[in-house]
Amino acid sequence: MNKSLLRHPKKFMMLKSYKKKFMKRKKKKKRLMMTRIYATIATVGVVNAEFKPLDAATQGRIAVVLNENLPASLGIGKVAVDSAMIDVENSKLKLDMNAAYGYVPELAGYNATVKSKVAMMFDKPYSVEVTVGGVPVERLYSDAGYSYVRKSEKAPFVYALDKTRHPKKGLDGKVIAMWQSHGFYFEPKLNRWEWQRARIFQTVEDLYTQSFVMPYLMPMLENAGAYVMSPRERDTRRAELIVDNNGGFAAGAYAESNGTEAWTDGGAGFAYKTKTYKDFENPFRDGTFRKVASTKGKNASTASWSADIPEAGSYAVYVSYATLPESTEKAVYTVHTAGGDKQFQVNQRMGGGTWIYLGHFDLAAGSHTVVTLTSNTGKTGEVVTADAVKIGGGMGNIERRIADNLTEEQVSDLSAVTMIDRLAHNYQLSGYPRFTEGARYWLQWAGVPDSVYSPSHGVNDYNDDYRCRGLWVNYLAGGSSVIPGKAGLNIPVDLSFAFHSDAGTTKNDDIIGTLGIYCTKGDKYANGTDRMNSRQLTDMVMSNICSDVRAQFDSKWIRRGMWDASYYEARVPEVPAMLLELLSHQNFADMRYGLDPTFRFTVSRAIYKGMAQFFAAKEGRSDYMIQPLPVNSFAIAKVKKGEYRLTWKETVDTLCDRAQAQSYIVSERIGDGAFRQIAVVKKPEYVAKISDNAIHSYRIVAANDGGVSFPSEILALGEADGSKGEVLVVNGFTRVCAPDSFVASPDVAGFASAKDHGVPYMSDINTIGDMYEFRRDIPWYDDDSAGFGASRADQEDKVIAGNTFDYPAIHGAALMESGYSFVSASVAAVENGIVDMKQYKLADLILGKQKETQIGRGEVPNRFLAFTAPLQKAIADYTANGGSILVSGSYVATDIWDKTNPDEASKEFAKQTLGYQWRVGQATIEGKAHTVPTYFDSFGDLNVEYYTTLNDKFYAVESPDGIYPADKTKGCTLMRYGENNIPAAVVADQGGYRTCVMGFPFETIKDAASRRALMGQIMEFFNKK
Repeated sequence: MNKSLLRHPKKFMMLKSYKKKFMKRKKKKKRLMMTRIYATIATVGVVNAEFKPLDAATQGRIAVVLNENLPASLGIGKVAVDSAMIDVENSKLKLDMNAAYGYVPELAGYNATVKSKVAMMFDKPYSVEVTVGGVPVERLYSDAGYSYVRKSEKAPFVYALDKTRHPKKGLDGKVIAMWQSHGFYFEPKLNRWEWQRARIFQTVEDLYTQSFVMPYLMPMLENAGAYVMSPRERDTRRAELIVDNNGGFAAGAYAESNGTEAWTDGGAGFAYKTKTYKDFENPFRDGTFRKVASTKGKNASTASWSADIPEAGSYAVYVSYATLPESTEKAVYTVHTAGGDKQFQVNQRMGGGTWIYLGHFDLAAGSHTVVTLTSNTGKTGEVVTADAVKIGGGMGNIERRIADNLTEEQVSDLSAVTMIDRLAHNYQLSGYPRFTEGARYWLQWAGVPDSVYSPSHGVNDYNDDYRCRGLWVNYLAGGSSVIPGKAGLNIPVDLSFAFHSDAGTTKNDDIIGTLGIYCTKGDKYANGTDRMNSRQLTDMVMSNICSDVRAQFDSKWIRRGMWDASYYEARVPEVPAMLLELLSHQNFADMRYGLDPTFRFTVSRAIYKGMAQFFAAKEGRSDYMIQPLPVNSFAIAKVKKGEYRLTWKETVDTLCDRAQAQSYIVSERIGDGAFRQIAVVKKPEYVAKISDNAIHSYRIVAANDGGVSFPSEILALGEADGSKGEVLVVNGFTRVCAPDSFVASPDVAGFASAKDHGVPYMSDINTIGDMYEFRRDIPWYDDDSAGFGASRADQEDKVIAGNTFDYPAIHGAALMESGYSFVSASVAAVENGIVDMKQYKLADLILGKQKETQIGRGEVPNRFLAFTAPLQKAIADYTANGGSILVSGSYVATDIWDKTNPDEASKEFAKQTLGYQWRVGQATIEGKAHTVPTYFDSFGDLNVEYYTTLNDKFYAVESPDGIYPADKTKGCTLMRYGENNIPAAVVADQGGYRTCVMGFPFETIKDAASRRALMGQIMEFFNKK
């Protein structure tokens, strides 16, 4: 028995049950195989009687061959021969292997090696036949030919009217159903809402897997052209606005205009009649929908949905409608975003009566029309329908309590609950944002039948939650060519994917690693597709994950088995399906990688590549492509007044030869507006022209026939009226990482968030609170007493801001308001010589929370050093040429001095070139600083506050540096922290140039007026040299 599984009894009991079923099936298959063998012997006894059991000594030699030739870092158990039969006269050998043999990656190559070496063990070459559990091993190869029936629907489901969204060698037209494990749920045994897993290592599985799926995997698949559906809320915002024709609690305005055809009532549809929903109440049965005959040409009828958006930002937008026999395949919706209109063509012959996600969009604050629908489909004789629109995420609105309809057996199962207690209990809301809740609750809000979201009919939400996900896939696909003859939403789902993390621990910081689960029970899916396709999908996804993680993070990352097991989420969907157990959320070694955003990006990209490989293999597309990586070395240089050249470099994907960039999409943001696409170029450069004094920001997206990349960092420029000079702003804050971790001894280890929370990519949706139990020997008792790794819960319902890569505009605004023009560049462009700092007299280096960071267990080189050797040289050359520089960041000194083996040359650089030295790290927690008198007359009284605690607006500085002037004859203290008067910033006159170094990041100062005042004083100081 694996004792580590006892740390999680729910998962253990499920595993125990599945394992029993799995072993029972395996024994049954073996009995059937032996029956066939005996029957064959009886029929043709003379021929088959020549096969006899192979002697034990030779079997032992074969066992050595099997295990000596295994790839490294496998966690599949011992590969062994279950039975071996030999025909000496005809030089034939039959080997039936155990299940682990089939788990070996690149099985075809491994099997060829085994057969070759075994064949040569005898005095003459033997013909070797290999089976696994009676199945020819060739049938387990990732390229084995299995029936795969492609969907017959021609019209796409949701189609963006934007040609950049439809890569011809990507995943265009694919519909992928995907979810992230568990979620907050109501537990009747305790009469409370709780997580389905323990709070451990600063997260909980219910939230942890979301940190892969929502910010990385779903966008990657969508960037490749796929339409991704989820049984959980897609928007992390607490705000939610419903706009509907039936009014009620709907917050916005629904309006219609009639052209040649008039809108009329349709039938049962959505209404927001109550703020919360109990039992099996269905909001999509409480109201009505509207309909209009389709038109073509002019005089179209329209419906519009307007809302008062509480604050500018990104919001998910969902639409709903009814599906009728005469529904159109081309209902055109327009989302009126702050960056321009976005149009979508929706096939209303599928997906009626639920929320249909169109995407996340930047919306301006205030009251305005958000969505418009037209009757103009280009064809008459059809019907366009309209119902509610949902904007944002919202709070959970499903009330739960212990069911009244319990059977005696169910009452016994809930032994802690008496009838009196049950009657006394009131309905409860979770009180948490909807995105944290399990699928069971979102599906009720989305109008899905209760037979799908609650198979237990309200008795057991835990079981309902994991069961409803697979049932939901079939409900989506019912009535389509994927599941013909079954009622549903007619959506032809291509693939189902369940993302989980596993339980289990190791005592010596070994990796638990990655497990894949699929199910072939039933042999065929409803449309005739062979269930072995799920094994091939699992193999491809796991191969990509393990290969990429080993290349970029840890060469010893463990690849576990590929279980053909009857897990509900793998068995029930009637489409190729995989359940991924990426790593163990209970194992410290795994989670040192698992909390790292760069690890999440790599894993998510690997999964996407595995899916792309799977579809290409099934469809015979050997020329498929993978979307490029984000560009690097982005820079802006002034050509002349009003004209600026943007340059960048393609990032070569060393893990994939199908990801070359073919073009680049350039987008611009003016002032505080939203980004708009302004150009698509073939070469990595673009000339931007401006004619105002606004701040212009830019980002680049690389594209190819496989899709589009994640966006680049954001750079900015601005021309000040009557400019006092031009400043080069360098963005050196590139770090995204896990919290600091440590191993103090074999008995004590953990994450040290008080010292360094780490840096999320954009935002963090999985952190629950700081770890507080660091003793490895403290066992798990239950989910409220998680043992080693146990963590607080004060952040678990919150979104935490991270690195947005959008700070040059903040610095630039302060510069512009102080009378200075500016351009900006990435630190990589400076380090590799694309940008010559010597062309400027004023520079501003953003270091944020940049700090040399160990990755996981430390096998790969550390990343994110604040002052690399090339950067030090560029700054030294720049200052030697008379350039003055502002440097700000929370680890400007710590990252040089506070190390086991500090680099002496870096210390000298800081002291001699920049004029400061380290005094203390973690200098304060209050987030207040003030200027002090100096012997430079440019500075006056100023008090500032900056972000120090986790929040959803701006990244927090938990460990600012305390710094001193290196030479008091040249420099002095400029600012001190309010908590303790430790120096927070220093300035120095180095003779030919001047410097200002801050121990906290300039951009984290909370108010713009303080940033403007401080920047103005610093620039005045620089210009007085």
